[in-house]
Amino acid sequence: MHGKGEQFAASSRTAALETAPVAQEEDSLGYGGWRVILAAFVGVGVSFAPMVPYTFSLFVVPLQGAFGWNREAISDAFAIAALTVAAVSPTLGSLLDRVPPRRVILPSIVIFAAAMASLSLLRGHIAQFYLSYLLLGIVGNGTAQLSYSRTVLTWFRKRRGLALAIVLSGSGTGSIILPIIAQHVISTHGWRSAYLVLGATALIGFPLTAIFIRNRPVSNAAEVASEHAVGVGPALRTPAFWVIAIAVMLSALSMNAIIAHLAAILVGRGVSAASAALALSAMGVSAILARLFTGHLLDRLSAPLVALAVLLIAATGAAIVAFAATSWIGILGAILMGAGSGSEADVIPYMLAEYFGRKRFATLYGLSWTAYAIGGALGPILMGHGFDRAGTYVPLSVVLFSVPCFIAAFMQLLLPPQGKPPALNVVADLASDSVF
Repeated sequence: MHGKGEQFAASSRTAALETAPVAQEEDSLGYGGWRVILAAFVGVGVSFAPMVPYTFSLFVVPLQGAFGWNREAISDAFAIAALTVAAVSPTLGSLLDRVPPRRVILPSIVIFAAAMASLSLLRGHIAQFYLSYLLLGIVGNGTAQLSYSRTVLTWFRKRRGLALAIVLSGSGTGSIILPIIAQHVISTHGWRSAYLVLGATALIGFPLTAIFIRNRPVSNAAEVASEHAVGVGPALRTPAFWVIAIAVMLSALSMNAIIAHLAAILVGRGVSAASAALALSAMGVSAILARLFTGHLLDRLSAPLVALAVLLIAATGAAIVAFAATSWIGILGAILMGAGSGSEADVIPYMLAEYFGRKRFATLYGLSWTAYAIGGALGPILMGHGFDRAGTYVPLSVVLFSVPCFIAAFMQLLLPPQGKPPALNVVADLASDSVF
């Protein structure tokens, strides 16, 4: 009983430390956390998150024309990157919980940029194509929101939802700009030059990350001690974590299947390549606007209910894309997919931080990325396999990919409401210093 009392007191002190001093400062534009947000926004905007998923489909047709690879084989590269992200993310998250984030992010940016540029040197050996995507997957989350969010959470409590939304809006911004740049370079200078340009673009986030990305300095010994108060093992024994993880996997299967093939789906229906690229960019615009609005809602409403709404929007958009026969219908579907799936990306880290605290946040977020990557790897492969068997993207087959996202939406009703975090209480009772 005495041990549990000490744990409860420590938990209370931790909550006070997280909320009192920082919350008052977060409303000021001069607060140091906003400079961190700026650097994270730029870094995420040119990271794995927008660059690989949102430009991949633009290269499918050129690569098939250049080397004769079928679309399932090309899609396997996307799956390799996604599965590698799945395998690496928990270890990466654990590392981010222990070392300054720049030590992970900066080398990851350099390797990611080099791997992207190396795709310009493809010579018809598909193993070379797969090797480059394997490398992209190894360092991908080192450049993306997983790494930056860990730092952001040390700076924000009161405005946590908005702060995460702004950072993740960097991915939406990148998904607007990068497809347009890539398609323009493909059209004017060829796909090899496009890969070189994307590799160079990936380096843009390096300077700001080097200058501004720092965890918030801890104010006293009690706060330092609290950093390792919650173990990952207890969190994994709560139903809430598995509801979040399974829902992430199902929604990723739906969204990545269609996003990775979106341009090819629309071109196959008679839409121009330029309009297909515009649909991808429109998805990015809607993701930015929806993420900012969702971040505002998360600071005020129940996170599971917000997640339910945004996943229903994403699933509806996927169903519309399945039957898109004109560019405007395709763009509408892409907008809804961007709004829904982009907003979901805000909700996941927010819920993990709310239910389980921020001490092992990056590790838990990394595990959720494993779930995401498994679904994200399966979706494009299954979509590519369906195309190779039928010779076209059959609308009824494509619409089936919206079903897992609908299931994920209603799974949010199984989560505890915000303001009543029994999962966090379980963690406080069972906390240990071990990671698993």
